[in-house]
Amino acid sequence: MSMALIQSEMIAAANWTWLMFPGLSKGAINTIYAHCTDELKNKWLPPLISGEFTGTMCLTEPQCGSDLGQVSTKAEPQADGSYKITGTKIFISCGDHDMVDNIVHCVLARLPGAPAGTKGISLFLVPKKQDGMPRLATCQVEFDGAQGFLIGTENRGLNHMFTFINTSRVGTAVQGVAAAELAFQNSLWYAKERGSMRALSGTKEPEMVADPIIYHPSVRTMLLTQKCISEGGRSMVYECGKMADYMMRAEINGDTAEAHRLDERLGFLTPILKGFLTEAGKEAADLGIQVYGGHGYIKDNKAEQVYRDVRIAPVWEGTTQIQALDLLGRKIMLQKLKPINEHCNELYKLCWKHMFDTGPVGTHARSLMNHTMEWHLMTYFIGFSAKDNKEWISSTSVDYLMYSGYVTLAAHWLQMEVVAQEKLKAGGNEEAEFYQAKIQTSAFMFDYLLPRTRGHKANMWTPLKSITDMKAENFSFDHAR
Repeated sequence: MSMALIQSEMIAAANWTWLMFPGLSKGAINTIYAHCTDELKNKWLPPLISGEFTGTMCLTEPQCGSDLGQVSTKAEPQADGSYKITGTKIFISCGDHDMVDNIVHCVLARLPGAPAGTKGISLFLVPKKQDGMPRLATCQVEFDGAQGFLIGTENRGLNHMFTFINTSRVGTAVQGVAAAELAFQNSLWYAKERGSMRALSGTKEPEMVADPIIYHPSVRTMLLTQKCISEGGRSMVYECGKMADYMMRAEINGDTAEAHRLDERLGFLTPILKGFLTEAGKEAADLGIQVYGGHGYIKDNKAEQVYRDVRIAPVWEGTTQIQALDLLGRKIMLQKLKPINEHCNELYKLCWKHMFDTGPVGTHARSLMNHTMEWHLMTYFIGFSAKDNKEWISSTSVDYLMYSGYVTLAAHWLQMEVVAQEKLKAGGNEEAEFYQAKIQTSAFMFDYLLPRTRGHKANMWTPLKSITDMKAENFSFDHAR
């Protein structure tokens, strides 16, 4: 998976829309491989892997998005062991095209007599080229008695679909990183060429009528923010890619305990990657337009295209708010804080190794230690508060997610800074300025971006009544009453 992520990020930066086709197919492949019968695997995996077919995930319906307990698409058993699928799915990315011979949909639906809610959802493999599925140019797919095949166990469809969903969530985190990288590349070229006024500290390019805007600190903060997000986010994603590789190796070797441990770690980190990196990638793209100024709205400069492409990332595959609830509610509180205890212990070990180093590395290690301890302690405080009112989980979750993201991003920059210092002393494959730039970017991370946690911490302790006391009908006295 780690090598695939490297490839995916480069393709995503070049053309995100195109990457979605093989990206969704990868999710379908993983789902079929993990949960289908050998007969279905042998029939559908070869053309999906070869690229002759592509795959999709069909969850959302007109009446339900994140609350999949409301799914109403029906699956009727047939005498030949297949099922007739009937219902409407919307927002289906890559749902209809003529690039390949067939499209394999992974569809959530209900069997007759299935329990209500999420416990009554099953998962089905539904190829496009079957009777009852009209071709639609939009991403709405109408299933009208389309032939489908059960994936896995009846009424365990949502559990099985999470194989697909988690693949897509990591892929969406890559989208955030790729957008940040592309926005940074575009912004950097423009900032070096666009002249505007003279630098306040004195003329920098006397042969030009004005200094390039890269010399203005207010522009540099935007560029360095983009650089921090793209390079640090890349490290975050690649770490999870390596974990996935190690998990697969453990499964192949029959080490179920190690495979489970790594799966739990990935489960904890995935909402941070998806939630934080898509929000951060969106910010980097927004800053890209700001660097260009009015020229950011001109299509030929491509800055607005980056923003339009990444704006969906915090929405699909579970909104930022859903990721935040998943992290704080399901992954941490429902597991009695075990994941946060384990994660913070790993960060404590990292910090302790460099706590007493001289210079910036030691300063940054101590800063990260303080933030990790605060993050750890706040989690317990939120848990205690939620005993009296569970709305504390919801009200704090997004700021908690963003706090988690900034601390995680800082941890990766500390590790890069340590390596850069070592390479400067011992010599590395890159020029010295490359390692120096890493050290300087890490300084910006700790001095400029990590302090954003102060605001997120303050928001987490907003009195609950400030959020919940207003009656729904009093939000406006002009409309929607």
